[in-house]
Amino acid sequence: MNSALPARRAAVLGSPVGHSKSPALHRAAYAALGLDGWSYDAIETTADRLAQTVGGAGSEWIGYSVTMPCKSAALAFADTVTDRAELIGSANTLVRSGDGWLADCTDVDGVTGALAQIGITQAGITQQPTRAVLIGAGGTARPALAALAAAGVSDVVVVARDAGRAAGVLELAERLSVRAQVIDFAPSSDLWSACSSADVTVSTVPASAAEALAPSVAAASRLVDVIYDPWPTPLAAAVAEAGGAVVGGLVMLLNQAYSQVEQFTGRPAPKAAMAAAVGIDLS
Repeated sequence: MNSALPARRAAVLGSPVGHSKSPALHRAAYAALGLDGWSYDAIETTADRLAQTVGGAGSEWIGYSVTMPCKSAALAFADTVTDRAELIGSANTLVRSGDGWLADCTDVDGVTGALAQIGITQAGITQQPTRAVLIGAGGTARPALAALAAAGVSDVVVVARDAGRAAGVLELAERLSVRAQVIDFAPSSDLWSACSSADVTVSTVPASAAEALAPSVAAASRLVDVIYDPWPTPLAAAVAEAGGAVVGGLVMLLNQAYSQVEQFTGRPAPKAAMAAAVGIDLS
């Protein structure tokens, strides 16, 4: 297909970004769409340099994927902000628009896609959940909570070092009308009970940090772990060994990238080509 769109540039911003699979996803999409001359790179960028990097970009730059530690900086930099990015308080997507730069949070789409992979959808076609366990209270926990609320979750147990660290998640839960409580970030009977009674458990913390929780989290019937490297994580291995359903961060990454590609190009994402680029078979 010969594209009528002029060549454009895009990239993922963050630190570190050398391991990112976003370039593979976006390059596969542009090739499948016939967008000759479009490029997508990985740019090492800290939060305090994001404004300089994006603000100095030429007109050929159409969009950026944003990873840690730059998501709050992306939200602050943007000229306009989507409702969900404002609600969550961070942005993983910057798109050039007629009004400057638009910030969005497609991480919500990523978690929604991962939930659907294990039978939990917004429409409740397979199962509409009411209870969830959310491990971690950092930047990824907030879009995860938003996706859980959209899927029907009304009660969430937040696993965090202390209630102070979970303040942002608890505030968002209140805004989403989700009842939330905090339990200690440690293997315990409370965590085992919470995971065993929840419809889904979502982990948003690094594999090494969550490893100690594996004996308790093994009680989960369904697990979404946002990590994709290393894989399987200790949590994923424990839940799978106990017979639970598991989906990893690669599925989340893929689903959040669909929306980014569509916003950057104005065309439907070529999902099969993107999935194949990271070794996922959608058939």
